Amino acid sequence: MTEDPAPRPPSGTATPATPAGTAPGPQPEPLRFFGTTWVAHDGGYGARRVGVAVGSLVAAAAGCFVLRFAYEGLAIAAVGGFVNLLVVVMFAICSALAFRRTWEGFTRRHDPASQSSTRGLMTIGFVGTLLAYFFRSLSEAPGEKLHRQEYEAARAQYKKRTSRRTGNPSRKNRNR
Repeated sequence: MTEDPAPRPPSGTATPATPAGTAPGPQPEPLRFFGTTWVAHDGGYGARRVGVAVGSLVAAAAGCFVLRFAYEGLAIAAVGGFVNLLVVVMFAICSALAFRRTWEGFTRRHDPASQSSTRGLMTIGFVGTLLAYFFRSLSEAPGEKLHRQEYEAARAQYKKRTSRRTGNPSRKNRNR
């Protein structure tokens, strides 16, 4: 029987909140495709932004190409002009709503209940979501502004909380 070379803490015990070598306090929340490179704009941040912009635009174009095949399938099935119009209008409206909701999500958090209730709309309007990612990545990492505000507020609160006490509280001056 061989022993495990790296001892593990027993289950139920707390592990340190910050990994070794990092500063104490709040840690930045990683962004999709960017990790924590958005904090200091290092680690290939510019290349990642270009990659997200190009990738989302290519994915939106591919999605439109697939939707074109679906539309042609409806035309071949001869379902009628009214159904064709309904499908086009449905995808256009869902894409516009998904664009707006995704764009707003870059600056404020949505509550989980509304996210789950609009999941179908966001799925149908995937082209709008991809276009929102494209346009936002032209100026910043999608969601960077929101995460930066939250991170700086958490850092300010941590600094205020840790700098509040100075000295040993048991050595209070009791000369009254």
